[in-house]
Amino acid sequence: MPIARYDQYCEMLNKARQGRYAFPAINVTGLETVCAAIEGFAEAESDGIIQVSTGGSEHATGSIKDMALGAQIIAEAAFHIAARYNVLIVLHTDHCLPKNLKPFLDPLIQVSRQRVAKGLPPLFNGHMFDGSVLTLKENLEISIRYHRQLAELNMIIEIETGVVGGEEDGHDTSGVAKEKLYTSAEDMVEAYEKMHSIGPYMLAATFGNVHGVYKPGNVKLNPGILRDGQAAVKEKHGTDDNPLRLVFHGGSGSSKKQIEESLGYGVVKMNVDTDTQYAFTRPVVDHIMTNYSGVLRIEGEMGNKKVYDPRSYLKKGSAGMRERVIEAVRDLHSDGKTLLG
Repeated sequence: MPIARYDQYCEMLNKARQGRYAFPAINVTGLETVCAAIEGFAEAESDGIIQVSTGGSEHATGSIKDMALGAQIIAEAAFHIAARYNVLIVLHTDHCLPKNLKPFLDPLIQVSRQRVAKGLPPLFNGHMFDGSVLTLKENLEISIRYHRQLAELNMIIEIETGVVGGEEDGHDTSGVAKEKLYTSAEDMVEAYEKMHSIGPYMLAATFGNVHGVYKPGNVKLNPGILRDGQAAVKEKHGTDDNPLRLVFHGGSGSSKKQIEESLGYGVVKMNVDTDTQYAFTRPVVDHIMTNYSGVLRIEGEMGNKKVYDPRSYLKKGSAGMRERVIEAVRDLHSDGKTLLG
């Protein structure tokens, strides 16, 4: 089955919100991780989301470091690979800061325009604009502009209000004031009022989220912020329960209880990156440590080609990541719920 169509993506998100489950959004950096993520979704019989960040996209082009080109290469590869599986795969981009709109998001949108003009689907199903470094007014002004562009191409935008703590792709927010880690109900209402009429979108409202993974007790999540924001929108605009399609950023290392609670408040997408990075790297390390004398040419010996062939350990890394994707699917209860039956 090819990458999900726009109507299928919308149906995925709506069913998730109604059914109180969510889709893992797995960050990928090349073919090894693309295959691992798609295989994990397929084995769990779950539709799913794979996404690329600016840093991950740069990595995909080696020393060229062209983030837009890397994202395009990964997306085009995913179209071919996903077509061999019987689940729907959504292609998304991750955090795009204002400084990266011109080198990253704008070229990718232009590629999608060209594809749509030829009768092809857009390159990505959706893009994320992270305007959390701006004032809410500036953030929403830019968000609206891009929302309109993407809506014309049958694509969905994801925006962020509040700040996700920690560090990712070189963007460090560890020094941000604590109150900025929690989106207010008023901000969630304003985002709804400015974005809703244009078309479907997603909101990454922050509730203490932090990129990376930390020891228990170090991250103070407050999912009740999501509940209060949803209730405020419902009260003011007379909507159904959980009118906002919410995104849980900084999901790696979160407790099962907090994940479960967030699903009840309209979370339909949870980003998972740190945990899948570790799941990929751990078996690679095991391979190197177990086969130390084989992967190195020590004291004039020739080593063992079978164990220093990169395929031997990358295969194990992919298998480890695939299992972690399956775990994320089960944590979010999207297993067995593919629209393809």
